[in-house]
Amino acid sequence: MPRFLPARARVIVRLAAIAMLAAAAFASPARAERVKELATIQGVRSNQLVGYGLVVGLDGSGDQTTQAPFTVQSLQSMLSQLGIQLPPGVTPQLRNAAAVMVTAQLPPYAQPGQAIDVTVSSLGNAKSLRGGTLLLTPLRGADGQVYAMAQGNLVVGGAGASAAGSRVQINHLSAGRVPGGATVERAVPNQTLASDVIHLELNDSDFGTAHQVAEAINANPPPGAAPDAGPIAQPLDARVIRVRLPADPALRVTFLAGLENLQVRLAQPLARVIVNARTGSVVMNQTVTLAPSAVAHGNLSVTVQATPVVSQPAPFSKGSTVVAERADIQIRQEGGSMMMLEASAKLPDVVKALNSLGATPQDLIAILQALKAAGSLKAELEII
Repeated sequence: MPRFLPARARVIVRLAAIAMLAAAAFASPARAERVKELATIQGVRSNQLVGYGLVVGLDGSGDQTTQAPFTVQSLQSMLSQLGIQLPPGVTPQLRNAAAVMVTAQLPPYAQPGQAIDVTVSSLGNAKSLRGGTLLLTPLRGADGQVYAMAQGNLVVGGAGASAAGSRVQINHLSAGRVPGGATVERAVPNQTLASDVIHLELNDSDFGTAHQVAEAINANPPPGAAPDAGPIAQPLDARVIRVRLPADPALRVTFLAGLENLQVRLAQPLARVIVNARTGSVVMNQTVTLAPSAVAHGNLSVTVQATPVVSQPAPFSKGSTVVAERADIQIRQEGGSMMMLEASAKLPDVVKALNSLGATPQDLIAILQALKAAGSLKAELEII
């Protein structure tokens, strides 16, 4: 057999190699993400807690008792529990106390004695909670049971001052946080690891992603999986994937730790343009493309200007001075020229083409809708 290929054969091989490289270059590249970034384990979640309490120690910026009577009632109830009875008919005028709502997130597998952060928000008309102290407040879950107790000094990320009718304020003063201000008193039972299987719930429903995650788990079983046990992951639908846990309960935590760190190769996401109609924000992902199109854009402005006119009566006419307004309305329309938008296969080219129109963000929303209707914008348009 000859050691070298003929010249014609070498040319054909080189052309085939170049074609393969070009196809690989223009193919949509895959991206890798961990399972913990794509899905959550069903049943492993946090729980919301809420409670009503009092904040004291304010510098005269608390609730006004005439407009927030529940603050006085709460204080009287607390004082009665401490053995202090106010005379009948006496209503204390409070300035350094405020009624607040306390909220917190109870993390999964939280145990008694664990400290969690709490958020304190004013319930009445207190001007500021800065410098206040939250008194002992029970935090309850949706079932009405007390799961944590909160107390501590507030951290308010703001400042303000007022004098002679003027007021200056930086950030928000009616809410603050108490870092580590609540102590867990009751654990939430969780039987996720007691079962033989778990269910992974994808953050976004997608049949392709569910298939890829199941394939990645079966191709690289996490530590603790039984050898030669066959496929351990099975997608049930576009969102849920059932995974079989090891038979030994002592290996299940190690198994889940390895499962969460598995790398999954995913295809490029769906081309999508997110438009916020209230703020005018426009966000595109990297797979948005633009077909050739022509766009004409012009602005129409209406200006209304009111000028006061004073009519004075003649001398000795016993008339009265009359003040009226004269309105001046102008309509101006700027010329809009037809502009050609070239085909764009990359996001920077799409942004450059849209910026060439010179439109404001609000006008750009209407242009994007028209491009989508014309079939030129190759993306899903979502308005929020």
